[in-house]
Amino acid sequence: MEDDPNDAALIQSTLEAGGIACATTRVQGHDDFVAALERGGIDLILSDFSLPAFDGLSAVEIARTGWHDLPIILVSGPLGEERAIDSLKSGATDYVLKERLAQLVPAVRRAMQEVEERTRNRRTEVALQETQQRLRIVFSESPLGIALVGVDGLPVLTNAALQKMLGYTDEELCRMPFTDFTHTDDCAKDMELYQQLIRGTRRSYQIEKRYIRKDGRMVWARLSVSVAREAAGRVKFAIGMVEDITDRRHLEAQFIAAQKMEVLGQLAGGVAHDFNNILGVIMGYSNLITSSLGPESPLRKYAEEILHATERAAGLTRQLLVFSRKQTVQPVVIDLNDVLTDMDKMLRRLIDENITMTIIPGKQTGHIKADPGYVGQVLMNLVVNARDAMPNGGKLTIATNNVTLDDNYADAHTGIIPGDYVMFSVSDTGTGMTDEVKARLFEPFFTTKPKGKGTGLGLATCQTIVQLSGGHIVVDSQLGKGTTFKIYFPRVEQPLDVAVKPIQTGPLPRGTETLLVVEDEPSVRHLARGVLEAQGYEVLSASNGQDALNVARGHKGSPIRLVVTDVIMPLMDGKVMAEWLKTTNPGLKILFTSGYTDDVIAHHGVLETGFAFLSKPYTPAILARKVRTMLDNEPGTTFLRKQDVTINQSQ
Repeated sequence: MEDDPNDAALIQSTLEAGGIACATTRVQGHDDFVAALERGGIDLILSDFSLPAFDGLSAVEIARTGWHDLPIILVSGPLGEERAIDSLKSGATDYVLKERLAQLVPAVRRAMQEVEERTRNRRTEVALQETQQRLRIVFSESPLGIALVGVDGLPVLTNAALQKMLGYTDEELCRMPFTDFTHTDDCAKDMELYQQLIRGTRRSYQIEKRYIRKDGRMVWARLSVSVAREAAGRVKFAIGMVEDITDRRHLEAQFIAAQKMEVLGQLAGGVAHDFNNILGVIMGYSNLITSSLGPESPLRKYAEEILHATERAAGLTRQLLVFSRKQTVQPVVIDLNDVLTDMDKMLRRLIDENITMTIIPGKQTGHIKADPGYVGQVLMNLVVNARDAMPNGGKLTIATNNVTLDDNYADAHTGIIPGDYVMFSVSDTGTGMTDEVKARLFEPFFTTKPKGKGTGLGLATCQTIVQLSGGHIVVDSQLGKGTTFKIYFPRVEQPLDVAVKPIQTGPLPRGTETLLVVEDEPSVRHLARGVLEAQGYEVLSASNGQDALNVARGHKGSPIRLVVTDVIMPLMDGKVMAEWLKTTNPGLKILFTSGYTDDVIAHHGVLETGFAFLSKPYTPAILARKVRTMLDNEPGTTFLRKQDVTINQSQ
């Protein structure tokens, strides 16, 4: 801005001579000056201090109002010191006297460098603000919990994910050392690693630990910790990244449990057949000896002890198979109150005289779909556990009731589906359990009973049985105050299934029909034949399916009415043999028996509806009654499972 064209030309030539190539626009008044600024494209303003209709200070004021980054240098005649200071205070970048134009080029270079530096600084500041904004978004929106923790262990800042994970507000967390919400068993290890981090002997660490939420619930988390240091190397704060791995931990526990079940299943399935054959022989002959001895015989109690030991061994095998899910569940629609009524006397025989047992059946309880034998097994296991928890006596209460579980309950209990359930509870006033015991309660082979008093399979079996029926178990126990087990079965609206007629007691039924016993294990074959012959039957025997066909062809006496056959045998299995026999004798009745696990037998098709099946080991009484029932042609086919056999050993 210059009113003298000669001065303007001199200024431009001075700049060019100093190596500054530029295009200039000369204006003289206020309006032209503002118009030039508004058009843009200006990098530097050179202005005379005094003009006829305008002045340099006004130009500075206008430039600083709307174009504050634009450098402005006053190029003028002599200025007093006071006026020069005023111009710089007003916002002028510099001033150069016309009589000293040699100073103009350095002044312009300084001004342009300042512009570039301010531009860089502004860009850096904008980038920093954008970075900070992005970091704030990452911090606040991250699905991982994040905490900045001081060297004293107090959180300085926490994000929303961590607050939600632990149930505390940021203000609450920042008043608590992290040890306050860490599980006591994990505090020492976490603190040791943290101190190593602060001392500089460790750059970072990662652990899996447990936090305790504000509501008392436990959260498993993977914690990754590193430090932020100042320029001098001193630790400023630690950065903790927290991932909730509670669900993963539950899945891992389920996977490990499934692996254990698979191993147990393979073990149990591998020995079940031979072991059940052995138990069947011991059980059968023990029953025969006991029956033949009078009540006053000194040998009777020895025989009874052998029988009881065999029953316990059979029960252990059954529990292994149930727990490892090697037996097929056959659910029917039942009423829990009916099950309790049927088992009342049996349950009372399990408890000691110093224990008072009360049964409180619910009114109009709904129906459930479950295997009644397995439900009875759950009841017996829980009652036995309650008895053992009250060595000095106490109260045992069994109750049933209809319950509805809502979404809140389902949220608090993993894997539970809201809906209508029928619940039965078993409560005792015994010793109760610690939290550590409750945490391992359903773990296979875990027991708190003295050596020889428990296998550690009872509750594991209960849980498996209940889960197979779509239910779940909840345990409430306080040390010294007792324990309550609540078992929930999904309620169904279907009518009750026709109940299976109970096995009768009293003298064993007799007959004169001709029977064929097919069994590859000689001791089992001889026992079955001897039991049936003792009841008056004519009994033929064979060691396998092929042998049985030969025996049947060679038999010249009265027709064979019923075949008792093992399922799996060498040369020819029981089902194939039965089909061959039925081609010449369509009315022939077949009773299959086996000590193999149900999944193995199922491959041979004898667990299908319409086949009579008897699990080993069985008692002489059960075999005799089953044979008589089939010969008398009672309608329907009754499947006797291993649990039925155990419950009725004395019959």
